Formats: sequence, C-alpha cells, structure tokens
Amino acid sequence: MSDMRLIVAGAGGRMGRTLVRAIAETSGAVLAGALEAPGSELIGQDAGVLAGLPANGVLLSADLWALSAQADGIIDFTVPAATIANVAIAAERGIVHVIGTTGLSASDDAVIKSVTKRAVVVQSGNMSLGVNLLAALVKRVAQSLDQDFDIEILEMHHKQKIDAPSGTAYMLGKAAAEGRNIDLQSHSVRARDGHTGARTPGDIGFATLRGGTATGDHTVIFAGPYERIELAHKSENRMIFAHGALKAALWAKDKKPGFYSMTDVLGLTD
Repeated sequence: MSDMRLIVAGAGGRMGRTLVRAIAETSGAVLAGALEAPGSELIGQDAGVLAGLPANGVLLSADLWALSAQADGIIDFTVPAATIANVAIAAERGIVHVIGTTGLSASDDAVIKSVTKRAVVVQSGNMSLGVNLLAALVKRVAQSLDQDFDIEILEMHHKQKIDAPSGTAYMLGKAAAEGRNIDLQSHSVRARDGHTGARTPGDIGFATLRGGTATGDHTVIFAGPYERIELAHKSENRMIFAHGALKAALWAKDKKPGFYSMTDVLGLTD
C-alpha cells in the first residue's frame, strides 16, 4: 500500500512543526504539503528546517487548492476561520480532513458536518489516546453516580492558548453530560464570580488556568458526600496529539464519507 500523502495546516506553528516531525517518524505517511496563512512571513520556507529536521523540499504555501491536488489528507490544528476555509477545499478535493482545531462554534460544527455526506472528516477536541480513554471513563462514572456527586472540570494550558475552556475540557464535559443524559449547554457553568449562591444540582462546572508552557492538564472531579473521585490526564509533549492525529488520518484513508471521532478510530464507541 502506498504512503498516505498528508498536508499539515498551520505548518509554521508549534503544533504544525510537531506534526511535520511526527510524519517524518511515521511509517505509511509522507509530507505532501505545508499550509500557512496568507501573508505569513514563513511562506516559502522549508517545512523540515522549520521543524528542526533536515530540509525536505516541502515549502510553506498559502494555496491549499494547489497543495491538495497531490494529497490524500490534511491534518488541521489551526484556528476556526482557517479550518472552515479548509473544509470546503478538502471536501471538493475528496481528501481526508482530520480536525484538531478548538474554539469552534456551533455554526462552525454545522459547516463541518454539512460536507460529510461526500467527504471523510475526523474531528476531536483532543487527539491523544489517553484523553479519549479518559472521556470514556468519565462517561461511565457519570452514568454510575447520581446527582449527589457534583461534576467539576479543571484544565490548565500554556499562556499563549487563545480559547477557554479548552476543547478537551468541553469534550470531557460532553462525556459527563452524556453519561448523565443531560444537555451540556443548559447545565454548563463556565465562570463563578462574586455572590453566586449555592451550587445548582446537576451543573457541570469548568475552571480554567493559563500560564507557563503547560501543554494540557485536565482533571474531572466527582465530588460527593464525604468523598471525591478524580480522573486526570497530564500531557507532557505535543507529540501525543500529533501521533493521535496521524493514527486518525491513516485509519480514515479508505473509509466511506462520514463524520468520525477518535472514539471511532480507537474502537471506543458504545
């Protein structure tokens, strides 16, 4: 079987450079293109050199239409506006689109799902194996414990992260809400300040920390009468997200058009 030819979106950023390194280390995958935002000062630079590797001859470009002519998939950890722009082109070209972008709105998600009748999309708020196993555990624990156990989600990321709460925290909250068979939006508490009154039974709380270089720490707390259960995941390197995204891309290569998540990739679907 031939190698899967992959484009890295945001190839000049922290996650993009990590993806370039991960592809170089992964059997069955090859870097076919490196995408950057129009006007970026990195356009024309070598993706390998930027990633700390020997030059690979793949130069950063802002033209996804041209890059995708000889590609099988795109891995996209960028920003919502860029991802939504990429969705239409990836679908038109018929290439796999792996989306790890966070901060997407409900309307953004609707746009992404609108192309899945004719395109393969794998989307997740977090691509790591550990986090997706954590989400499965959170759902199971939430199913097992009644509302006497309050659910709180604590997350910390580096000081450059621009969205809050993180996509992973939201993913864990959604897993907890599914376990409780409730709607997350109507039970979500994103901030507390001042005289808030007592906690409303059934709420799922989120607390956000930002600072330093933390790549992602998440803890889900089930706080009951006289005891607490804490389920946690701590990321030590962005490479775990890159490896997960590559696993998703290779898994999706021959799949039928549709919308998939990491639970599908990892066989964790109920």
